[in-house]
Amino acid sequence: MKHRIAGLTALLIALPLCAAVDTNSPAPDFTLNAQSGKPVELTQFKGQVVMLNFWASWCGPCRHEMPLLDSIYKKYGKLGFTMIGVNVEPDSKAANDWLKQTPVTFPILYDTDSKVSKLYGVSGMPSTVIVDRKGTVRMIHRGYKPGDEEEYLSSIRSLMRE
Repeated sequence: MKHRIAGLTALLIALPLCAAVDTNSPAPDFTLNAQSGKPVELTQFKGQVVMLNFWASWCGPCRHEMPLLDSIYKKYGKLGFTMIGVNVEPDSKAANDWLKQTPVTFPILYDTDSKVSKLYGVSGMPSTVIVDRKGTVRMIHRGYKPGDEEEYLSSIRSLMRE
């Protein structure tokens, strides 16, 4: 019985470390350095619909999705929407090399120590979180397959009307 309680206690202590955000919960704030080298805070986008896309340069679905995400950003970026790409690699060189070949116009932030990825419970690439104007998580999407961008667009359009 003591082992069982000790194991349960260890599990409960570990849970906050791997807890993911849930829909309809506040989006955890964070600050990460942008591609420009300047720090960017999530809270600076309050009042906008925000799409966080966690990605890596080695991720095939991420590479396929990025140009589609850029087209969404270009279409809705001036209408109260922003896209933030969060690169999860410990060394951002590979991401920067890939972005030279496939540039995007939305901000790219670097989560080199995985603090934000852990905060959001990211367990696979790509992972997408859409946050409403009030800072509430409204959609969580893991992975990417062709056509998923229609789900993103539906959510973005709906949230922009709120």
